[in-house]
Amino acid sequence: MKLKQFGGAAVLMMTTATLALAQTVTLDAPGADEDLVTLLQDAALSRSLGSDEAADPPVPQDYVAAARADYRRLLTALYAAGYYGGTISIRVNGTEASGLAPLAAPDRIDTVAITVNPGPLFSFGQASVAPLAPGTDLPEGFATGEPALADTIRQAAGAARDTWRNQGYALVTVADQSIVARQTEDVLDASVTIAPGRQLTFGALRVVGNAAVRTDAITRIAGLPVGEIYSPDDLTQSARRLRETGAFDSVSLTEAEVAGPGDTLPITATIAESLPRRIGAGVEYSTVEGVRLNGYWMHRNIFGGAENLRFDATIAGLGGGTGGTDYSLGTSLRIPAIYGADTDLTGTAEIAREDEPDYLIDRFSAEVLATRRLSDALEVQAGIGLLTAREETALGRRNYTLLTAPLAATYDRRDSDTNAKRGYYIDAQATPFLSVDGGASGARAYLDGRIYYSAGATDRFTVAARGQVGSVIGADLTEAPADFLYYSGGSGSVRGQAYKSLGIDQTVDGITLKTGGASFAGVQLEARVGVTDAISVVGFYDYGYVARTETPLTDGASQDGVGLGVRYDTGIGPIRLDVGTPATGDEQFKSVEVYIGIGQAF
Repeated sequence: MKLKQFGGAAVLMMTTATLALAQTVTLDAPGADEDLVTLLQDAALSRSLGSDEAADPPVPQDYVAAARADYRRLLTALYAAGYYGGTISIRVNGTEASGLAPLAAPDRIDTVAITVNPGPLFSFGQASVAPLAPGTDLPEGFATGEPALADTIRQAAGAARDTWRNQGYALVTVADQSIVARQTEDVLDASVTIAPGRQLTFGALRVVGNAAVRTDAITRIAGLPVGEIYSPDDLTQSARRLRETGAFDSVSLTEAEVAGPGDTLPITATIAESLPRRIGAGVEYSTVEGVRLNGYWMHRNIFGGAENLRFDATIAGLGGGTGGTDYSLGTSLRIPAIYGADTDLTGTAEIAREDEPDYLIDRFSAEVLATRRLSDALEVQAGIGLLTAREETALGRRNYTLLTAPLAATYDRRDSDTNAKRGYYIDAQATPFLSVDGGASGARAYLDGRIYYSAGATDRFTVAARGQVGSVIGADLTEAPADFLYYSGGSGSVRGQAYKSLGIDQTVDGITLKTGGASFAGVQLEARVGVTDAISVVGFYDYGYVARTETPLTDGASQDGVGLGVRYDTGIGPIRLDVGTPATGDEQFKSVEVYIGIGQAF
């Protein structure tokens, strides 16, 4: 590391005025580069006194205490930057702070003058950590001739220790370290000795703090591989499984400080249980779709094994122009760790009415789903289901019953579920369906991909993109369930265009009717710009294409919309207000749609 020097003294001055006293705090670092001056400024406690307007004004004793503490703080900053021969002087009213009695501050403080002479930048002479576990990757800067930064020594010792732990040596310690500064040569010799101890295996999991959730259920859900070689990642995964049940406010897995019999490492799980019952509600609004209300009741430990029982109710289309009012009432029961720690079983049932301009459906559906987490980011799902419905369209009324086999895979690398700024997300779904009453059989497929990129010192500028593609295979437009087909328009596809406004017009037996398409492709783009810490503005462009055929983007029509939005960030996600207008068609820039909800649009 080579630092650009600049001549003269770097001086920081801060004045705090009160009724009783006025102080001037200066920091002088002759010959220091800009980065070092900044580091020293941040370390100096004296310069921060009086900066907090909400706090009581500092008194002289505060300045004396801060000045005495700054010797160590500034020395630590010098070491961190590789300067081991520096000198520090802190004079309070002209007297060295180290000579002032801690409890005998002057009645008045006029000046605090900090002078730091950093001296020469030291480089490493000897730089060694031993013994090293196979595969240890030490920092590149920990080598002879490189700047002797204190943090580099800590990073090297930490890398050696972490590698031993990752190979099962859980109680590895730093047995000794020798750090010698050769002042005449501007060289620092650093030698660290590691004591790896013995390779350990996981001992039994001890659970404390639980009352309502059974200990055997906690042990099963944690899935700690007792008897296998210790791994910090396995410990992290066990804690993650317990937290994801939603049954606990906090989970802490701690290692014993000494090994147990047979080179085992006992682990203690300290649990704080959540209140079992929870209720919630939400509301969304758009000028076309109207008001959507939803609420739920949930029990997070219904049978004592962290099982989650939930009831959901939704009313949608209130005051909207998208047909009638939609209703749904559903329930679900999730049982964690049903087959291994990473496999959950979920049973769902729902009755619903969907009253759309092109169809009316009353349906009952039930599914049993197994969900398997394959990694921190990848989750797969498979199950069986039953769907029975009564459907009314312009062609008349029909009843059908389908056996379904829902399949899904989700890969989520976003930094947030509700307000992502970086990362990407992929959701793939396929639902084969088999008619049991002589109707059409086939499959419905859907793919949703999203990517996020942010720039700026605080990630205040974010570009977000979403792509969607779907297809219904094996059943034509009049035989497939009407709600399996694809439309475009509305908050989930093209904002600014009316809800489900784009479909397929066709004539059957002399009757002209509108249906959804056999395939869909869509793109949504957003630019999000932070105005304050809580408020951001959004510009968006959405595009959707509905096709008559199973192949997306063929034999169909498209629409798009543009608009602006505002986000207000809250603890549960941003409150969203979007205003969109058609960018194509007869209503191009002639009408607007308004959307209000919680969370980003995608």
